[in-house]
Parts: sequence; C-alpha cells; structure tokens
Amino acid sequence: MALYNEKVIDHYQNPRNVGEIESADALGVAENSACGDILHLYLKIDGDRIVRASFKSFGCAAAIAAGSVLTEMVTDRTLEEMKAITKQAVDDALGGLSPMKVHCSVLAEDAVRAALDDYRSRNPLHPTAINTR
Repeated sequence: MALYNEKVIDHYQNPRNVGEIESADALGVAENSACGDILHLYLKIDGDRIVRASFKSFGCAAAIAAGSVLTEMVTDRTLEEMKAITKQAVDDALGGLSPMKVHCSVLAEDAVRAALDDYRSRNPLHPTAINTR
C-alpha cells in the first residue's frame, strides 16, 4: 500500500474549509503527542445543526486530509449525528489510510469529541449537548 492514496492527496493538495470561523460556536482541539500533529475543528451551529465547519491543521499530509474530509462529514449534520463520527468513518471517507497514518483519523475523532465537549460547556442546557459521548 502506498503511503497516500489519491483521495488523501486530493484533500491534502486542495483542502476544503481551511481556516478559523470567527465567532465559532464550538472549537475542538486534538493533538498527537507522538508525532506532533495538531487539528483545530471550528463549528458554526444553528439550533442543533452544524451549518459550517472549518479546520486548521499543523501536521503531515494525512492530518491535513483528515481535517479537510472531516469538515465535509460534519457540515449539515445534527449534533446527535456528529456523535457517530468515528476514526473508522474518517479513514473510510479518505479511502483508507496507510497503517503508519491511521493516527490521523484518531486525531479527527478526538477533534469531534473535543468540539462537542466545548459546545456542551458553552451551552449546558442545550438538550443535544448534554450527552456528547
């Protein structure tokens, strides 16, 4: 298996939804201390639906690709649906990461959990935010 497949290369070379969202409703930060990759996931939420997602990544091509595909996966989903996003779903959306790069899908899942936790802390009475795991 090659280190990066065509889908990963596409998301790396043409990342979607890059940058910060001013006045984001949630921010999820995840980092991998072993390799130094960091992923920031920004969410704009209307009611219980993610209406916009963006990311900033400091890491390898797979980390950037994971952030890019993650924003596509969460946009237009509800908070409840977002809870179902797993490292396997991110890996599948990228067409399968090489074993050396699977940690980047974990980084994406961790960013989702952190964003949900951040939203819950900002909106403790929101019914969907009460139980994020």
